[in-house]
Amino acid sequence: MRVLVLEDDPDLGEALSQGLRQSGHAVDWFRDGRPADAALTGTPYDALVLDLGLPGTDGMSWLRTWRLRGLKLPVLILTARDGVEQRIAGLDAGADDYLIKPIAIDELAARLRALLRRASGRAQALWLHGTVEYDPASKQVQCQGRPVELTGRELALLEVLLSHPHRVLSKPQLLEKMYDWSGSEPESNALEVHVHHLRRKLYPGIVRTVRGVGYALGAADDAPGTEP
Repeated sequence: MRVLVLEDDPDLGEALSQGLRQSGHAVDWFRDGRPADAALTGTPYDALVLDLGLPGTDGMSWLRTWRLRGLKLPVLILTARDGVEQRIAGLDAGADDYLIKPIAIDELAARLRALLRRASGRAQALWLHGTVEYDPASKQVQCQGRPVELTGRELALLEVLLSHPHRVLSKPQLLEKMYDWSGSEPESNALEVHVHHLRRKLYPGIVRTVRGVGYALGAADDAPGTEP
């Protein structure tokens, strides 16, 4: 999951970013709404964590602007404003969840997973694809009932593919979901390496190559152990 965090407090913003990265997410952190607004126009985020007390234009105004513009991604307000009227106003402005500071990173990550499940139409906590099971909470993967150890990038790639089971995704689209702007640029063949490892550790058909376009999730019926 790639998350945009909009929080002006430097200590909290750093803590949220690091905590969510340790949970396996790609995170871009902004302190002001203007650069966050620019990032939202060109980056395919999965969720937005929004503080209300921002410099200049406050978070509530930005939220209304984004919803009027047609922005559909899940928004979780994280703020010190704990009044009932403020919570109602935030939800009515288009927020999908409203949390009061301070918050434990584990709860924030769980809330984001719940938002992603609702946005993708998934009711169950486990993601199933043939004989592959993925638990986004524990980052554990099983194939035919046996545990499979994947690296953080391999998990990120698998999660993106499972999130879009019927789409062909280009290399730039996949890399945008897997990498944030905090680190160095990925190697030119990084995606191909991760795809190779997923095929080796799970099964060859887990990732389908669409020549000239990109990659897609393989058919669930092709998973080993799947009954014909």
